[in-house]
Amino acid sequence: MFFDRTVLPNGLTVITEPMEGIRSLSVGLWLDTGSRDEQPRERGASHFLEHLLFKGTESTSALEIAQRFDAIGAEANAFTTKDATCFWVRLLDDDLAEGLELLAAMVQRPAFRPADVESERDVVLEELTMSEDDPEDSVHEGFLAAVFDGHPLGHPVLGSHESIGDLTGEVLQRYWRRRYRAGSAVLAVAGHLDHDQVVDLVGGTFGDWNGGPERRMLQPASPRSLTHTIWRDTEQVHLVLGGLGPSRKDTQRYAFGVLDSVLGGTTSSRLFHAVRESRGLAYSVYSFRAAFDDTGAYGIYVATKQRNLPVVLEVLDQEIGALIGEGVTEEELARVKGGVRGSMALALEDPNSRMMHLGGDELGGQEHLSVDELIGRVDAVTVDDVHDAAEAVLRGPRVLTAVGPIDDLEGYL
Repeated sequence: MFFDRTVLPNGLTVITEPMEGIRSLSVGLWLDTGSRDEQPRERGASHFLEHLLFKGTESTSALEIAQRFDAIGAEANAFTTKDATCFWVRLLDDDLAEGLELLAAMVQRPAFRPADVESERDVVLEELTMSEDDPEDSVHEGFLAAVFDGHPLGHPVLGSHESIGDLTGEVLQRYWRRRYRAGSAVLAVAGHLDHDQVVDLVGGTFGDWNGGPERRMLQPASPRSLTHTIWRDTEQVHLVLGGLGPSRKDTQRYAFGVLDSVLGGTTSSRLFHAVRESRGLAYSVYSFRAAFDDTGAYGIYVATKQRNLPVVLEVLDQEIGALIGEGVTEEELARVKGGVRGSMALALEDPNSRMMHLGGDELGGQEHLSVDELIGRVDAVTVDDVHDAAEAVLRGPRVLTAVGPIDDLEGYL
């Protein structure tokens, strides 16, 4: 086993992975809550709360927390997704106790001072505005909202200007009480460590945290073809074309990962060559995947001038059709698998990436695989596996979303 796991009496899971030859650690407190878990009056609460917890406790201000992290040279931050929230710290191994003490205080004893709620509301609204000003961010958010229309995953992580404006300290505190529970959390640590010592430290700082696991209702998404436009006065039209994809635990996820690399995951991919290199239709073109417990999505992003829309969409359709009809060659498969192996190994070389991998898999109930085991899963993918994944996923209903100087996409899908 390359990792150790202990469940504390209060239900908090502690999982660690030792790494030799370094002096640093990465600590991540993962909470099983995100935008999909918000009730109608709570839209944006997960992300807002992620910000608010850095504002301090009843006895500690935001400045004091920042100064204590700075005093040990630590890097501390957090992120929120549709189904998880993670507070993480990178620090020297000797400073683990201090880092855990700060994390525990932030998460277990937030102050919810009215002045802090109001000041952080402005920060969150500025972040939302910044995201809306970026057409690439906007088209991705619009695409996921359209793909998961009517599904909890369709709610944006940042919320809306209206929902953030309506959130009160009381609503945020109720959400914190409901979703921030020891039994729904994972404390993941990777780096220079001793598992038993980590467990002792975590028990001392998080041992009084309580609350059993707060389960979420999973449900399949209902696929349907549709187009969605967001008018913006931009020089280019930003497009995402895609549909439903494999979930986190789908047996075809490794084959589809290889397929994604073939389609648009690298600079030698089919789409990069067909759209950019051969025809000069775009500077930026790539494919991507988003996987969740109950469903997933895949998409292709392109930014191009409006006059190029018909030919760009024709090329995308041709390349998708070729993968469905003809699949990939053995030579192409070997090249792509080599790239996936290399990038996978490089991506897991540092403590922070290891912690992210470890904590995310534990929170999502996935099996833990070492780098060698992950590479083995990729190596096992065959030409037939890739063709089957293309048939299963790419033939499904498609969603086309655009941000730019365009009123509608009727006739393009």
